[in-house]
Amino acid sequence: MALEAIQEVTQAEDQAKAQCEAAAAQSKQKLAQAQKQARQILEQARAQAQAQARQMMAQAEDQAAEATRQALAQAEQDCQTMKQQARGRLDQAAQLIVEKVVKR
Repeated sequence: MALEAIQEVTQAEDQAKAQCEAAAAQSKQKLAQAQKQARQILEQARAQAQAQARQMMAQAEDQAAEATRQALAQAEQDCQTMKQQARGRLDQAAQLIVEKVVKR
């Protein structure tokens, strides 16, 4: 009878050990899966961040190009205005030169 009890205890210990090993293996597997999912989520977040950064950069470049176009258009307009003003004074300048030359 004592031998049967020892065998039952040994068998119970073996079963407990097997269950502990199975639980440890299952925990390791779950941990590995969680780490894999975390890496995937991180990679997705990085990809999204890079896409957003590219989009923001493209928008900034577009805005800068538009600002440049506007500045160039304004400069062209200012230049045309100055040319017209200069042409308007060209006759006065010519008369002034003629008067100076004739008076000498």
